[in-house]
Amino acid sequence: MLSLVLWHREGGGFETDIMKRMFPLLLLAALSVFGCEGDYTLYDMHPPEIIEVEVPVEVPVEVIVEVPVEVPVEVPGEGGDVWIDSFEQPFTMNGIDIVWLIDKSGSMNSHSQSVVDGIEQMMLSLPPAGWRLGITTTAWQNAHNTSQFPLVPGDSVQDAWDSYNNTGSYGLEAGFDALYAYLIENSYNQSWLRPDAGLLVVFVSDEEEQSSRDFTSNAAGLQDFINWYGLQRPSVFLASIVNVHQTENECGGIVHQTYVGQRYMDATAAYGGVIVDICSEDWSMGVQAATAQTAPHEEWELTYAPLEDTLIVFEDFVEMDSADWQYNAATNSVEFLVIPAEGALVEIGYIIDYDVGDDDDSAGDDDDSAGN
Repeated sequence: MLSLVLWHREGGGFETDIMKRMFPLLLLAALSVFGCEGDYTLYDMHPPEIIEVEVPVEVPVEVIVEVPVEVPVEVPGEGGDVWIDSFEQPFTMNGIDIVWLIDKSGSMNSHSQSVVDGIEQMMLSLPPAGWRLGITTTAWQNAHNTSQFPLVPGDSVQDAWDSYNNTGSYGLEAGFDALYAYLIENSYNQSWLRPDAGLLVVFVSDEEEQSSRDFTSNAAGLQDFINWYGLQRPSVFLASIVNVHQTENECGGIVHQTYVGQRYMDATAAYGGVIVDICSEDWSMGVQAATAQTAPHEEWELTYAPLEDTLIVFEDFVEMDSADWQYNAATNSVEFLVIPAEGALVEIGYIIDYDVGDDDDSAGDDDDSAGN
């Protein structure tokens, strides 16, 4: 509310008619100065309108387009498909350390004789010097605490039995955790394990790998183990004697799928190792193959039959002299007269001779025709 007070003196001052004329003006001036509620005056009885205007703005956009580019590669030779077989010569000049990790749970009692027979077969297959063979279980507690010196050249099968019987009684089936405890945490083992020697590990179990301490039981744990194991020695090798898939084992299909040693097999396959069916009556062939992978390669069987005059061999990307190797057609292998150095990458390139198989088929067809 606005109050307007006009003062005048008695007997003079403002005239009545002047006051009447000025009063509206004074009132209007007061309202203009003080205003009413809101941000507008007497002359503006409505609030201001806000008008939104859309103004188009151009924003530059960078578009990346990937265009495939064909790069021609010239391959020596005329016709046929080129193939390259390759391998890395193992680091075993300073010997080979071997660890057998054996499942000692109750269900493995029936395999005890096969286990010791397998160890004996490996001892016979190894070179006469330079190897050491330790035995423990797939329970990390046993692997962590054992203080057995390994078997060495000259030891007997009875020594193998003694080592097997003294491994401990924990029945845990956690081979990955056990190997970690054996190699890393067991201080006694540091007295005989050699960091510059090759390393062969053999897992033996009739159940799936179940680590949960150092390596989890999922796919990530499996990959962690594979990555870790490859860093333990200059050359590492794996073998697994386990239950294989029901359609492949020799147990008559009675093995439940949960007992298949899939994680052991996956780890072994990652290193091109040897897998043996634990149900097999004779492990000797598999054990011999597991042992053979640690030896320097003196020959290499080719994947395909080659056109012989196209064969070429490289050692660490340098072509080997043709006098240092020869091709054996009977075994389809390259035999090295000069053994490639340990750690060397050896590559054997050639053009595939498809006529070799065709000739065999043709011969078979001719025989059939003759029979008719």
